[in-house]
Amino acid sequence: MTFLPRLGALLLLLGSLIGVQPALARGDVVQFRSAYSPGTIVVSTGTRQLFYVLPGGQAIRYPVGVGKAGMAWHGRAYVAAKHIRPAWARIPGRTPTYPGGSPQNPMGAAAMGLDRGNYAIHGTNDPSSIGGYVSHGCIRMHNADIMDLYRRTPLGTEVYVVQ
Repeated sequence: MTFLPRLGALLLLLGSLIGVQPALARGDVVQFRSAYSPGTIVVSTGTRQLFYVLPGGQAIRYPVGVGKAGMAWHGRAYVAAKHIRPAWARIPGRTPTYPGGSPQNPMGAAAMGLDRGNYAIHGTNDPSSIGGYVSHGCIRMHNADIMDLYRRTPLGTEVYVVQ
């Protein structure tokens, strides 16, 4: 049983040597031939997947939850803010604020706020919602996945939300 942790460490070392670092969470490296530049985030709402574009026609693919019917959006944005364990209130200043880390806080472990509307790519307190049409327009990820993506993503990263 000690073989598996050693194999994981070896894969991380090999990935860092060749310049492709595998996701530390549920994401997997897949072929992704497109016109998007490496470092770009592409969200496919129809397949409920987020792609972090890598060099060489590859991307890290993560499962996500996306906007419900009538609440989804499509287009271009960029990462305007990054927060670890953000606090959250349904209506700031008018409804209770859930502190970061609270089991009732729907933002999860981290959030990357987008410059468009009141949308973010964030973790969740409801992992069973990933893969569905569940949000009010935000992109919802497993907490381990948002932490992995957060580490890779600087402010200003372009985000494309497509059908």
